[in-house]
Amino acid sequence: MTSIQKVVYCSRNLIEGDAATRNAEISQILETSRRNNSKANVTGALLFSADHFAQVLEGPQEALEAVFERIQNDTRHGDVTVLESLTSEQRDFAEWSMAYVSPEECALTPELDAKLQDAIHKSSDAGQEVLDLLKSLVLQEV
Repeated sequence: MTSIQKVVYCSRNLIEGDAATRNAEISQILETSRRNNSKANVTGALLFSADHFAQVLEGPQEALEAVFERIQNDTRHGDVTVLESLTSEQRDFAEWSMAYVSPEECALTPELDAKLQDAIHKSSDAGQEVLDLLKSLVLQEV
């Protein structure tokens, strides 16, 4: 079995406009991500709220570096913060080129949004918390 890289990050959502505008942007992000990730053998999950993105990406190191570089340069993201970067023997989101959990699907609470805000400011266990959160939410949606 080949080792894979895993990156967990949070960022501030800089998409402006009403809910319809944000939803259209997220749809475009998902369409592009799913197409590109599938080609690059990258899997993962994305949570989006009005204020934050939280995402897990997993795959070959070179592919992850390219994806993450695009995210850091994407004007829809601010304060991109890596919470955890590790090597793993298995994927947590092997079935998804990009699983997605919307605020409506996970009943995003103010407490959860506050946790994402704290994660941006480097809570020591935030990476594992975000990874566990995304795993539990994606499994609920299956």
